Amino acid sequence: MNQRELHVSVATRTRTRTRCEGVDCVQGRAGAAAVQGLRLCPGCLRLLARRLQELPCLYEELAQLLGGGSGAGVRERVSGGPAPAGMPFNAAAADVRASILSTLGSWAGLVSAQRRVPAPERSVERLASFLLLHGAWLAAHPAATDATGEIARLAATARRVGRERPPRRVRVGPCVAQGCTGVLVADFRGAGAGSCTAIRCDAETEHVWPGELWTELRRALRGQGERWLTAGDVARLWSVSTGTVYRLASEQHWRRRSRAGRTSYAESDVHACFARRREGGSGAGPGGSDIL
Repeated sequence: MNQRELHVSVATRTRTRTRCEGVDCVQGRAGAAAVQGLRLCPGCLRLLARRLQELPCLYEELAQLLGGGSGAGVRERVSGGPAPAGMPFNAAAADVRASILSTLGSWAGLVSAQRRVPAPERSVERLASFLLLHGAWLAAHPAATDATGEIARLAATARRVGRERPPRRVRVGPCVAQGCTGVLVADFRGAGAGSCTAIRCDAETEHVWPGELWTELRRALRGQGERWLTAGDVARLWSVSTGTVYRLASEQHWRRRSRAGRTSYAESDVHACFARRREGGSGAGPGGSDIL
């Protein structure tokens, strides 16, 4: 049942003088009349349906903030491991996603137990659809205020976190300027994978390089030994999609290692690959575009 169907299913009922118990009416003190037999007014019913439809979309959008900017459906399991330090992980997005799944699961469990109907598959999309199907029953339940309140807060929090951008600063290594004891940090901008705009020294403000020189600077730091990059790291550093990273890793036979079932790639292989692509004019280097 979609938003319109949920509204139509109760639109023919006669309103009573009972006040709506939806959280929007309660907090707004609107005093709207609830639909007969329900605890929500038509407006709160529409809001409940709209938010239930919105949550699966917000859930998938938050997946793009967990690292590398890709959707959960196209990412392999990767881990930052020891390198590169500073690669951001959006804990707030992970927490909200977990809350969406657990909250919808709890309300679906209530419906399933009290209506004695089979519970849906534990996925956000299926749970939200199940609650939409039983929306009128939920709107008549004594816990209608709690249900509308929790779902409203979930949607609002997911939207807020989705608008926030995690810090995009990556530690490159020691400054390559002679005699400098500072540390080089790469700055990123943009949504998704982002793009490296500059590499700066944290000790000397005049020690700054454009993002396009990332590969050359890393070559100067080779004495540090091999480092390992996740697919998300590579996507951010070279402004490509994670799908491209996986394809190149397979085609170019990048060395990889797995720890606890998670994969990372040899940094020198990654740099060599993108250096060749840039020299060949593919446009996949820093600041370029990637079209598959």
